[in-house]
Amino acid sequence: MFRRIGTTVVRHPVWTIVAWLIAAVAIVATAPSLPSNSDESSFLPKSYESIKAAELQAEAFPGAFTPSAIALYQRTDGGKLTAADKKDVARITDELGKKKIDEVQKVVPGQPSKDGRYDLTLVQMDSKNAGQPKQADAAKVLRDDVKELAKGTNLDVKLGGSAAQALDQQDSSERGQALIGIGTFLIILVTMLIIFRAPILAVLPLILIGIVSAIANGLIAYATKLFDLQANSSVSSILIVVLFGVGTDYFLFLMFRYRERLRAGDEPKQAMIDAVGRVGEAIASAAGAVIIAFLALVLSTLGFLKQMGPALAIAVGVTLVAGLTLVPAVVSLIGPKVFWPSKSWQREPENARFAALGRGVRSRPALTAALSGLVLVALSLGVFGYNATFDLASGAMPKTKESMVVQDEMQKAYSAGAAAPTDVYLSSTDGKPLDKSAFPAYAKRLGAVDGVASAGMTQVNKDGTTADFTVTLKYEASTDRAIETVGRVRDVAHSDAPEGTEAVVGGMSSIYKDIDAAVNHDYRTVFPVAAILIMVILGLLLRSVVAPLYLMASVGLGFGATLGATVWIFQNGQGHSGLMFMLPVIMYLFVVAIGTDYNILMIARLREEAREGRDPREAAGMALRHAGPTVAAAGFILAATFATMMLAGNALLTEMGFAVSFGIAVAAFVMAMFFTPSLTALIGHAAWWPGHADRAVAAPAGTGAEAGESGPVPDEDRDALAQRSGGRG
Repeated sequence: MFRRIGTTVVRHPVWTIVAWLIAAVAIVATAPSLPSNSDESSFLPKSYESIKAAELQAEAFPGAFTPSAIALYQRTDGGKLTAADKKDVARITDELGKKKIDEVQKVVPGQPSKDGRYDLTLVQMDSKNAGQPKQADAAKVLRDDVKELAKGTNLDVKLGGSAAQALDQQDSSERGQALIGIGTFLIILVTMLIIFRAPILAVLPLILIGIVSAIANGLIAYATKLFDLQANSSVSSILIVVLFGVGTDYFLFLMFRYRERLRAGDEPKQAMIDAVGRVGEAIASAAGAVIIAFLALVLSTLGFLKQMGPALAIAVGVTLVAGLTLVPAVVSLIGPKVFWPSKSWQREPENARFAALGRGVRSRPALTAALSGLVLVALSLGVFGYNATFDLASGAMPKTKESMVVQDEMQKAYSAGAAAPTDVYLSSTDGKPLDKSAFPAYAKRLGAVDGVASAGMTQVNKDGTTADFTVTLKYEASTDRAIETVGRVRDVAHSDAPEGTEAVVGGMSSIYKDIDAAVNHDYRTVFPVAAILIMVILGLLLRSVVAPLYLMASVGLGFGATLGATVWIFQNGQGHSGLMFMLPVIMYLFVVAIGTDYNILMIARLREEAREGRDPREAAGMALRHAGPTVAAAGFILAATFATMMLAGNALLTEMGFAVSFGIAVAAFVMAMFFTPSLTALIGHAAWWPGHADRAVAAPAGTGAEAGESGPVPDEDRDALAQRSGGRG
């Protein structure tokens, strides 16, 4: 099939390129815009208690005041606020309310801090649009206006709250995307120049992937709108890396094999057809594993991951089609001039280092497997110290952003949990008014929960059927202690609810508690499903039951080593309280799916060498010699492109960038180079049971050794053949 694809695009390169350009223009011109949502509660399905509480609040207390933005005032000299300062705060609050800013429903004064150094203005926005870009726009207007109104006073004012966080996250994301894009571009350009010493080959993947990126983003926007998925700004940053990193990988897989066929004496167009025919199955299987793993995120209960899965799957799918059609068409049109001005493509390099590594694997497979396995196991020990954090806002932007400064200062000036109190909604089950005489005792029991600073009944709805008890925790909403405390609050709220009533607990800590439960669900669901589906793809590619088992086991070890190393560096080394909660899910999918690419490429080459009549150990050594440079180049580029995410300047992308790049490096330079080929050499022919995919294939009549389809060709003969054919270009 892949040979037929190669033949079609190589014979009709212009039509193939024109079809891609028409598709790009049509999709980009008609694709809808892709909005972003930063509201954590929108990530959860309606079955979770925190979401039920939010819906009950909207129904029972439609006019309830929930600040979306908070203006925090303090004196420029850091002293206590004077009477004149307090008058200025009142004036600013009043004038801000009169401006009738879009999305702003109410502006009211807040409570001064106990030490008298801080005061607040609270701004309520339309709750239906929480987390939407329009509220970030409103926050920008508010921030500008409140600073303008404070001019000429002794007040320093900063704007925080969820709307301001959305604004700062948006700005941080745009800056991060620019840095990631520039970093990715430079890494690919410089690395390709070093590998091929050919400017056309260095620039070509960037141009082609740019076209693919435009098409992929348009299709993602269509899918997001069609299936009503949640969009998030972090997805765009990840998309840049996936498209350029994976796209360059597939480009390298193809170009290394194209160059090899040219050296073997193939005519240029036939060389590309042979390259697609030989490496197409490996590329398709590798992409299939990645797509399946990403699509497994559809099973997630978190809206953020539900959207990320299909988006990344679409991106890889488009990249795969481009790798099998657009790239061969363009390169076949240019021909060997694509390598200009370098002439090194005409002769096979000695690959002395990889040949030496191959000899090491061939002669000592048990030692190689043991040492590489021990490295993975040792790194995996760090997993036992893993802890999750849930504050997406602070994780998605630097601590120096204004909204983050407000959050930190409010935690010091007020009760840590005051900025995001927990609400317990007590409702009548029979529709009759609640017995208010039971409220004081119920509030007292809530207030007695370990970790609660205060609790009290704040309001009852007009029908008297639902009461709101505000519970202030001693800890900031996203901390482990707050999440543990809200769990105890739920237990008491449910068990001690007066007869004929039921309680639900809402607020940010309750949302984080449910996100924790959702992530644990994903661990039990997404991980196994993705692993099983990837094993099926490996089984179909290798026609084996045994090989997929130890390949996935090795990838699992790679995941453990990656998470362990990330824990040691960020938690133990840098003192982070934990890693972002969704990191293991994303890491698992990237390391398992994309890391499997290199295992697939190496094992496919090993099978090809075995089919030429080599015994398992010799085949492993030769596979490392010939596929090693491809895996090393592709692994370096992909790891380096993911590492550019660390330039974004926020905890989420920094942790993700390190973890995924480290995992890719482990997959390429430990698993694919040593662990997988040495294990395959040790297991021998049994690795391919029940099929015989490694058995020598008899050459069809009329073909010779040059076609690479016959029986074994001694190494020295292959090298001589390559040298003789090199001069023919």
